Amino acid sequence: MTRPAEPDATVVLVGGHESGNGTDLSFLADYLPDAHITPAGRPLHNLLTQLRGRKRLASDPAPVVVLPMTFGRNPTLIADAAKTLKWLEAGADASGLPLVLADPFGTGDHLTAWLRAAATNVHHRAPEAGMLIMADAANPFDDAELYRISHLVRTHGAGNQVETATVESPAEVVDAVKRLRLLGSTETVVVPAGFRQTATLHGDPLPFGEGALADAGFYGSLLSGQAALRVIRERVLDALHNFEHGHNGIEAGLQADHGHGYAHSHAFDAANGHSHTHGQGASAGHTHFHPAPIGST
Repeated sequence: MTRPAEPDATVVLVGGHESGNGTDLSFLADYLPDAHITPAGRPLHNLLTQLRGRKRLASDPAPVVVLPMTFGRNPTLIADAAKTLKWLEAGADASGLPLVLADPFGTGDHLTAWLRAAATNVHHRAPEAGMLIMADAANPFDDAELYRISHLVRTHGAGNQVETATVESPAEVVDAVKRLRLLGSTETVVVPAGFRQTATLHGDPLPFGEGALADAGFYGSLLSGQAALRVIRERVLDALHNFEHGHNGIEAGLQADHGHGYAHSHAFDAANGHSHTHGQGASAGHTHFHPAPIGST
């Protein structure tokens, strides 16, 4: 079976709300038996610490490549992973084991393309069916990004009625299906906007085909295991290539969520202008200056 990287790299897949904090990535174990799957934060820290302990005596320790498993809607996952790697790199217990942060699994553009492909498939299967793009509710900003992407899928899709639902309970799924029914859809196909492989919510089965969901069905996984494997392999190989050229991806990752969420305020700097630093790809950050607003002086 094709592996995602050379044998001398350890792959760590970090899950967030798009994968049930890693739970929905379990299917990848069949394709990547040597990879590690973990949520961000303390679990990631503990796993990397364990890996460092195992490799401490190695004369030429192989790099650990950490891959944030987001479709682009969770930049905080990337930044949190980068913070963990940065902290471990700076720690007194640093063992010399190279830590590398890969680019995220996907971007918003990738997710849009994959959902558009799903819309085309749904239209071919059932031309009158509506498509419900569904994800676990996360936070207003990540959820809003899904609504933006869904609008693009609707506008540039296959002609389906497309609705969006970020849900916390089965009742919210029922409400979303009802909306599509009121819009004229005689059937609803629920497409996951993440890594979910089965018709579940928080680990519990959703009763598609029964009761209030009698006219709804689950599309299946957005990507096949082989397709996910190819993407992971590309990200890991790119990360190793960048590492060979002196870039471990951590500094860029620290800036991943800059500008995500509420705009940061510089109200107290308005009188004189201010400067701050932004990351730029895999290279070092750059500083730019915001002048004082016109009329503020």
